[in-house]
Order: sequence, then C-alpha cells, then structure tokens
Amino acid sequence: MDEQTRVEVAEPRFEHGHFLLIAGFRGRFTQDTAKDIPALWEKFLPHLGKIQGQKNEVTYGVCSNFDGKGGFDYIAGVEISKLDDLDQKVYQWVEVLPRQYAVFEHKGPLDQLPQTLQYIYKTWLPNSHYVELNAPELERYSADFNPKMNTGKLEICVPVDTKV
Repeated sequence: MDEQTRVEVAEPRFEHGHFLLIAGFRGRFTQDTAKDIPALWEKFLPHLGKIQGQKNEVTYGVCSNFDGKGGFDYIAGVEISKLDDLDQKVYQWVEVLPRQYAVFEHKGPLDQLPQTLQYIYKTWLPNSHYVELNAPELERYSADFNPKMNTGKLEICVPVDTKV
C-alpha cells in the first residue's frame, strides 16, 4: 500500500505568522538521522515552564538551515518574549520572521508524521499554486499535546509564496 494513502491530511489553511523567538535544544539532522529527533524532545521536555521568558505551553519544532543535501537544524523549544534573560549556555534560539504559511493538521500517531510530511512535500506542494520558501518550517504542538495519549493538536506550518 502506498504510504501516502495511510495518513489523513486535510487541505491546509493559510495564515500569516508573526515574529517568533523560539528557544530550546538544537540538533543537526539528516533524513537518515531524523529518527533521533524524539530523543531531543525527551531531553527538552523537563525544561518546560523553566525557560526564562517562556510565553506559554505551546511547543515548537523548528527546522531551519537546510543545506540542500538533506541536512537541517532542528530546535525543540518554546516561544520566549526576549533574549535578554535567556541562559544561552543552556539553550539555543532561532528567530522566525513573519511570513505566509500553509498550515496542515497532522492527524494520527506521531510515528506517522513522516508520511504526513511526505504528502505535503511530494504531493500537495508540487500540485499546488505555491512554492516553498527557504525559511524555517514549524511544527506547532498545542499545550495539551500528548503523543502517548494521542491528545492535542500538531500542525505543520510550511512557509510558502504564490508561484509566479
């Protein structure tokens, strides 16, 4: 069976994101090592609520610094209000500039996230009227997100612009 047919992915909604400062733990990954991202989250989760300037309980996975060969930086983190108080010996940070996003809700278990991403990038995007921007991609996890209980909401926010 084709993997793309096993996940339920609704058409995206579009939103104009606002400026974000995301702080947390960073790792460098490739498509082959992306399976190690959950370990980065396990390391980060005990810090929730203890990060200087943390705005709320929404968490973010931010993919950035794509190298064109499949490599990227990933930060598991939260939005903070300012960098002044952040302990930069413990936490790394990334700025996310305001831009338009195609926002997809991932439905199903977290281990099916790769299939949702495959659908977005291999099926939806090439057949859409949009192009992906070379900018951070966001995974936005609601405050009540719990992968073990399958509660809460996970959204994939893909930076896009209209095709010329």
